Amino acid sequence: MKRHSIFLFTVFLTLFFSLVSCNKDSINPNLPNVTIRISINPNSTQFLELNTVSGWVYLDEKPSVYIPPGSRGIIVWRMDMTHFKAYERQPPNDPFTCCNENYSVCGKLVVGDNYPFVKDTCTGNMYQLLDGSLFEGEGRYPLIEYAAEYDGAILYIHN
Repeated sequence: MKRHSIFLFTVFLTLFFSLVSCNKDSINPNLPNVTIRISINPNSTQFLELNTVSGWVYLDEKPSVYIPPGSRGIIVWRMDMTHFKAYERQPPNDPFTCCNENYSVCGKLVVGDNYPFVKDTCTGNMYQLLDGSLFEGEGRYPLIEYAAEYDGAILYIHN
């Protein structure tokens, strides 16, 4: 009986460490090295696009929102009255493929006519706004997501 318990424990530990070590490979190495700390009122007239469910906006195109260097911008999408999603506009797979020589201008993810999807205009990859997963195209990683916490008045976006 004791040998059987030791065997089962050994098998369990082997499986556990195998799964844990596999997860390390799934971390996206393309994460921007940037600290995101943004607070907005999504119900204000400044963010009309977010006043309704399914509305979305590019925060980097709003003059009063500071996006730190290292980020290409943020897409915010209102899922329902109390939940939001916030995604980095840098493509999660091969982010520097469509940049100029000195990397000062690079491609960004867009929603536009692709709604409810986000499109990488460089590779043509399409991602779902709902969860950031790759919908069409090739790539290993989903959209880079930031935490989006809403208290009923202010939306806090951070990493």
